[in-house]
Amino acid sequence: MDINNILTFIAVATLLVISPGPNGFLIAKTVPISGQKAGFANIWGFVAAFYVHGTLSIFGISMLLVQSAQAFFIFKMLGAAYLIWIGIKALISAVKDNSSNQLNSPQKYDKSVSIRVAFSEGFLTNILNPKVSMFYLAAFPQFISVSDNAINAYALVTAHSLVNFVWFSVMILMLSRVKNATNNAMFKKWLNSITGVVFIGFGSKLALMENG
Repeated sequence: MDINNILTFIAVATLLVISPGPNGFLIAKTVPISGQKAGFANIWGFVAAFYVHGTLSIFGISMLLVQSAQAFFIFKMLGAAYLIWIGIKALISAVKDNSSNQLNSPQKYDKSVSIRVAFSEGFLTNILNPKVSMFYLAAFPQFISVSDNAINAYALVTAHSLVNFVWFSVMILMLSRVKNATNNAMFKKWLNSITGVVFIGFGSKLALMENG
């Protein structure tokens, strides 16, 4: 595989990774509440989803989403429903926390999630995102020639995963450095409120996205 081809793909993948989206907001919600380990579990969930999308693209199974408007619609609505569900959960957490504060409840704010749940959230956020699937259907094949084997194709998926891992690892470490501030109950309530609205917005936008 040509080195220029690989570098171009990395540049495209980097733009995809650093552009604002559900992944960044999920990390921003997870780390202040559940800590670094849960944040890295989110990342591993992202990576696992990339390999699923990559495998489907490499073996052509995902073409069903392009050829069948009904299949794409179902897949799109599942992704939209999941994002909206995360948003609603975040808003409910913010409301519950506000109620606890009004009742002068002394308990510590603790809505942390397990490593397994954090991994699942990262995985589902990406596996049900048609935009990630479209990246692997539209952009990914452009960097693979007929002579390339599956190993070369998976090398590109790995490059995408590494860019993703580095970017969000830096984000996790930055959030961890201001952990004292982010541990504040008021901040977490605000964060849940913003996250809820953003995820509901992403889900609604996805649901209204045209198949073409």
